[in-house]
Amino acid sequence: MLPDLLANDLKLVICGSAAGQKSADVGQYYAGRGNVLWSTLFEIGLTPRELAPAEWEQLLEHRIGLTDLVKDQSGADSGIRFSGGADLRKKIRKYQPRVLVFNGKRAAQEYFGLATVAYGLLPSTIDRTTLFVAPSTSAAARGSWDPRYWQALARLV
Repeated sequence: MLPDLLANDLKLVICGSAAGQKSADVGQYYAGRGNVLWSTLFEIGLTPRELAPAEWEQLLEHRIGLTDLVKDQSGADSGIRFSGGADLRKKIRKYQPRVLVFNGKRAAQEYFGLATVAYGLLPSTIDRTTLFVAPSTSAAARGSWDPRYWQALARLV
C-alpha cells in the first residue's frame, strides 16, 4: 500500500486502480518496468523534466497528487477486490482538485460500477472536481495506449 499524495489547491490528482506489485514492493508510485506515467507527464508539459518513480513526492511541487481506488491491496487488476469509490469520493471532496484523472478504464469502471467507460472528459463531477479517463500508463495495457488523451488532459488542467 502506498500513501496518498494529496494536498489542497491541486490542479490534478491521478488515480490508479491499485498499486502494482513492483510499486508496492519499492514504495514508489508507477515504478513498474515499462510504465510510462513519468515520461508522459514530462512529454505533455505537466512536469519540467521526467521524474523518476523515487521522486513521486515532488509531484506536489507541480500541484499534482496521487492516489489509488484500492489502498489495501496491490498487484494486477485481475487480483484486486474492488469495493466502490466511497473512500475516493471523500478524499476528492476534502481536497477538491481541479481534475481527477483515472489512469486506465478499470479504475473508472470500478468507481462508477459500470461495465464500460469511454476515454476523455466525463459528464460527472465530484463536487467541483472534473473527472477524466485516460489510457493506463501500465506496460500491461500497452495495447490501448493513446497519448492523445493525456495531451487533452494537459490542456484541461
